[in-house]
Amino acid sequence: MKKINKILACVDFSQYSLMTLEYAVEFAKRAQVQIVVFNVINQRDINSVEMISNYFPDKIYLEDYVKEMKKDRLVKIKAMIKENFFDEKFLMSIKIDTGIPFECILKAAKTEDVDLIVMANKGRGNISRVLFGSVAEKVFRHSSVPVVSVRDKNKFKRGK
Repeated sequence: MKKINKILACVDFSQYSLMTLEYAVEFAKRAQVQIVVFNVINQRDINSVEMISNYFPDKIYLEDYVKEMKKDRLVKIKAMIKENFFDEKFLMSIKIDTGIPFECILKAAKTEDVDLIVMANKGRGNISRVLFGSVAEKVFRHSSVPVVSVRDKNKFKRGK
């Protein structure tokens, strides 16, 4: 088995984000492994703001929107880490990207040279899953490194 040196923990502020970080921290604590806490501002949201900004060019600025979103998400991630993983924060760095989530995750796995991706099998975009397929499913299919799927046991109970 290959040694794990760095983990990419994908958070999207869904109900599974904290659980995803908990698993990543458990993996990392055992061997003092680095965790990259990763979030993507979805290109679909950026496109919507860009379209609206075309109608209100003096009121809405796309660059300002992206900058504010990155700042807001950084604050949220730092708060989540401080509140839940204060003793492990030295293991973590934060990266926020913009684009198509599964493509950004796969790209970050390469550029950050990670050995493992930890992500929830469900996230914020349940409606888009029906239309486009899930981000997790695309990452599972195309990742060159192992992917751990975090699930809520209570939601995935099997009937007897």
